[in-house]
Amino acid sequence: MNELIVTTFDWVPETPRGYVRDLRLCWALEEAGLPYRVEGVPFHSRDAGHFSHQPFGQVPWLTDGDISIFESGAILLYLGERSEVLMPVDPHRRLEVIEWLFAALNSVEMASLPWSLFHFAGDTHVTPGKLTLDNFLASRLQHLESILAQREWLAGTFSIADIAMADVLRLVDRFDGLAQSPTCREYISRATARPAFVKAHADQLAFYAAAD
Repeated sequence: MNELIVTTFDWVPETPRGYVRDLRLCWALEEAGLPYRVEGVPFHSRDAGHFSHQPFGQVPWLTDGDISIFESGAILLYLGERSEVLMPVDPHRRLEVIEWLFAALNSVEMASLPWSLFHFAGDTHVTPGKLTLDNFLASRLQHLESILAQREWLAGTFSIADIAMADVLRLVDRFDGLAQSPTCREYISRATARPAFVKAHADQLAFYAAAD
């Protein structure tokens, strides 16, 4: 078996530490017990080699022998194919996991990321555009609240869908965006209490601290 390599930036500023998306991959790898290592690429200078793996100059990407995959959702799906811990064998349940993985990235993160960028920038000005983003995110969270009130995990058992969704919601919660979504907060608490998350999160913080 090839050693799996997660590539991320060799350094990032303090603000995004603990939220860089390689965490999603390391969390999944820890859940599945798959061997891997983390490598860094320069944050300040992105060369042709970087763009050959990630065409937008971002991170992370996963290397598995001669296979290189970018985009955290695609990588989670790839890892789900490698472990029943991350995605069940039953075809109906697998489809449910895939649905919720895409929902986390396309329905929830699509609404939450623009909202979060304003908060990262410290922009608290009330504008019509900002109110539109607030309402858009609130609508998505309201629907998710009603769904999570009926289940522990999105697709029966814990899966890559929960890794993606919990990580998306963590960033919203960082800026108190879940004040009216207690069920979402409880869901995050369940997910981030898992030993695999605790280790992946601590490892990311340590990785960047060592680079200072």
